[in-house]
Amino acid sequence: METRAVLRGVRLSSQKGRLVADQIRGLAVEKALNILAFSPKKGAGIIRKVLESAIANAEHNDSADVDELKVKSISVEQATVLRRFSARAKGRGNRIVKPTCHVFLTVGN
Repeated sequence: METRAVLRGVRLSSQKGRLVADQIRGLAVEKALNILAFSPKKGAGIIRKVLESAIANAEHNDSADVDELKVKSISVEQATVLRRFSARAKGRGNRIVKPTCHVFLTVGN
């Protein structure tokens, strides 16, 4: 039995999110939460909330045992990019790119 949690359009680059996702892929839920709680990266806090949501979904919707859950799969995919500009000298402008990503997490036995 597998349960999913999805977070779309979070203000985090997909490359930085994948660094955190690779650390918890395939681990037991309790160990993954412990790793995310003490990780200094911005993506760790975001992915921790998604993991807690997936655990709550599994417990409430599928009445799964929380102690036996593992992170089956986690993927961080690129979403739309917010493009802004910064004014420069002589009428020019520099592009500011603010990337976003989608986080898909699946937990199961």
